[in-house]
Amino acid sequence: MEQLVQLVPIIILFVAMWFILIRPAQKRQKATVQMQSNLKKGDRVITVGGLHGEIDAIEDTAVYIKVADNTRLKFERQAIGRVEGQ
Repeated sequence: MEQLVQLVPIIILFVAMWFILIRPAQKRQKATVQMQSNLKKGDRVITVGGLHGEIDAIEDTAVYIKVADNTRLKFERQAIGRVEGQ
């Protein structure tokens, strides 16, 4: 019984860490994956590296971003950090 009482603070600490750190990180990751799967042509995006551009074409795992008049760059979907205006 005494050993169980000694484990209670550790259990409380684990539960607190779950709600403070792990759960919010999982929610952010889920939202990012959903955003990356919902990309469409014409979206203004910012890559994780900070490049701004407009999606010109989409493949299964990659997107083509138009950054200037005659400049198209190919990026993996995971490289898209966010959609502008969201």
